[in-house]
Parts: sequence; structure tokens; C-alpha cells
Amino acid sequence: MKENKLTYSGAIAELEQILKQLENTDEVNMDAISSRIKRASELIEFCKKQLHTLDGELEKMIVKLEI
Repeated sequence: MKENKLTYSGAIAELEQILKQLENTDEVNMDAISSRIKRASELIEFCKKQLHTLDGELEKMIVKLEI
């Protein structure tokens, strides 16, 4: 089975979709809301890790350029 690799852009797009779903719903289905919020939390954590990794890589590049 082919595994889809999550990207930063994909995570942001999914977060925006979740936000739209939460904003545009009149239902009060706590299970659905809880599920969406849990997924959003996972996506935010993924994005934070990606940004932290990128920050570290950029820092290393800057150090190399300064030598």
C-alpha cells in the first residue's frame, strides 16, 4: 500500500479545511468536533517540528557561510 507523506503545505491545507468545517457547521456532534480538534492538534505539532527542523538547517547553513 502506498503511504502518503505529509508535507508542511499539506498540513496547512488540512488545517484550513478543518477550520472551515468547524466554522461552517451548525451541528453539535461532540465526537466529530473532538476528532477534528485532535487531528488539528497533530497537524500543528507536525508543523512546529518541521519549522524547528528547518530553523536548525538554516542555522547550520549560515554558520558555514560565515566561516
